Amino acid sequence: MTDHAKPTRASADDPIVRIVDDDPSMRRALTNLFQSVGLGVEAFGSAAEVMDAKPPAVPSCLVLDIRLPGSSGLDLQADLAKANIHTPIIFITGHGDIPMTVRAMKSGAVDFLTKPVRDQDMLDAVRAAIERDRKRRDEEKSISSVRSRFESLSARQRDILSLVASGLMNKQVAAELGLAEITVKIYRGQIMRKMGAKSLADLVRMTEALGIPRTKGHLQT
Repeated sequence: MTDHAKPTRASADDPIVRIVDDDPSMRRALTNLFQSVGLGVEAFGSAAEVMDAKPPAVPSCLVLDIRLPGSSGLDLQADLAKANIHTPIIFITGHGDIPMTVRAMKSGAVDFLTKPVRDQDMLDAVRAAIERDRKRRDEEKSISSVRSRFESLSARQRDILSLVASGLMNKQVAAELGLAEITVKIYRGQIMRKMGAKSLADLVRMTEALGIPRTKGHLQT
């Protein structure tokens, strides 16, 4: 059974540490440690309980025991990845070995700590993990905003964006699409405004962030 703790935080935007350990005393000790520095805490006794719970909507990390009843910590790491949940993981174990460590780190774990863990080592690892998650969330939010702006473009504007981002000049884009050069200039200005781009380099970065393939025009050398 879980002793799922309601996050105690100064505000709803404060980060959360999710503890996954089948030892109640370990869960309590870690809960007290994290709450003592103002972090919100959720505690679970098994991998299944984590998968059943809704992921936090704020920066967070998992402090995960590698040996759990049922699915192991490594299994949970794989299941979260399959579910497209990218919460940074700090593994803890009293039975760690090199193959386990290598597998965990190759799969993206932030750290692999052996029990008993020094409080400062744990807090340092948690801070690094939360900062990683915060940066990921900021990047995803930024990309989502860019994608929304891209979707506001017309089909013709998207065609021109792809050609411009590929390095074609206005006259080359015009030749590719059978348009007048002045028309391409007008479209290009519209695209820059809609995308919120300050320069061509800014526009190219946006297309790269969205994974939009660059169209190689026939006139490009």
